[in-house]
Amino acid sequence: MLYRTWTYADIGEIAALEQQCFSDPWSFQMLADSFISPNTATIAAEEGGEVVGYAFLTGIAGEEADLANIAVDARCRGRGVGGELLRRLEERARQLGVRRIFLEVRVSNADAMLLYLRHGYVGKYVRPRYYGDGEDAVVMGKEI
Repeated sequence: MLYRTWTYADIGEIAALEQQCFSDPWSFQMLADSFISPNTATIAAEEGGEVVGYAFLTGIAGEEADLANIAVDARCRGRGVGGELLRRLEERARQLGVRRIFLEVRVSNADAMLLYLRHGYVGKYVRPRYYGDGEDAVVMGKEI
């Protein structure tokens, strides 16, 4: 597995993974806009020339950043790809001066919550009806 920063050419594959993994996916344009922002840090997992996972932080201008999304192709889950993406993104964030990372996760997404808990994130509070379909989000954070 190769881990690397995204390129603009990756955004099409990342948008397709968004569609596969999320009920409210980011659009190609939203991903492209985030990609060109100087306040975004990205990481992709590539296998066989194909992007099979990705993660990115936004708002990295200060000591805090938001984990915008992390996703792994269903065919590659259970192999530690998500954890490695998260670890490498945290390392990049530290290099950029970030000290705290926050994220929102659907209350129904037990797999994601378990990943975050295993990597030292703790629940902070709940945002009621955060998602477009009315589902609540748990806000989690970590000092890095």
